[in-house]
Amino acid sequence: MSMAAAALVVLAATVGAVGLNTVRGPLGWSAADYAPAALATTLKPYYQSRVPDGPGPFPTALLFSGCDGPKDNLPFLAEELAEAGWASIIVDSHRPRQYEKYEAWRLVCSGQLLNGSERAGDVAVALDNARRMDFVDDAQIVMIGASHGGWAVLDFLTLVSQNRVPPILQTWPVSIQEAGLSGLQSVVVLYPYCGTLSMAGRDGWSVPVPAMFLLVEGDTITDFDDCLQLAERERGRGQPIEIGTFRGVTHGFDQVEKSLWSRLEFNPDARDAAVREILEFIDD
Repeated sequence: MSMAAAALVVLAATVGAVGLNTVRGPLGWSAADYAPAALATTLKPYYQSRVPDGPGPFPTALLFSGCDGPKDNLPFLAEELAEAGWASIIVDSHRPRQYEKYEAWRLVCSGQLLNGSERAGDVAVALDNARRMDFVDDAQIVMIGASHGGWAVLDFLTLVSQNRVPPILQTWPVSIQEAGLSGLQSVVVLYPYCGTLSMAGRDGWSVPVPAMFLLVEGDTITDFDDCLQLAERERGRGQPIEIGTFRGVTHGFDQVEKSLWSRLEFNPDARDAAVREILEFIDD
């Protein structure tokens, strides 16, 4: 075999491996396989809770970051929620796995690590954990996911609808086995991924949880049309869905912290408008 032919074989094998790795989540494959309690032990030390003043329990929001991990937009939202009487828990999927080191988060962004259906396991465990926390009103829980976090939240709804356990979990957490999505009041997703690898994008969901999509027209990171079509399709199936569109801003408009050379732009006015829409939606 010539060197050129050997190089082509290596390239083909590499491309094939990357492709299989990319689709492993939707196919139900995963490199990790946790009991829910073991994943909870991994995640719990990294939860960041914000609780309003006064006696609880409080309605509570579970916050899920984009693929680069929790940034300033989530603590900002947590403070705004607290002012409105909501507790919050930022669920960090990155530091427990050391994905923030050496920019490993870029592999999360490309779907090579912790894709949406896998991260739905973190969503499930966080919901189960929150239900056991003293400050949480387990009859009033919402989920708010940005970008990759929105992908995970939507895939979680799809997996619950299909009674399929997220591929990184061995079983559903106990409270989900016993109570399903009881107390999950609504979900909000900001500029989520809804494309080919999204289970929600492909299959939708049947659990009747009110949802709000906050999308960016002309999004260059996640496809605006994919998400608009998903939201409109599910609304046509009877799902209670609201759609908000932001124009003249970029993906991640609510986040000040950006990676080096990022072309995404922070827009404080759009961030404040998004927070207002979120608070109005979850208070309804």
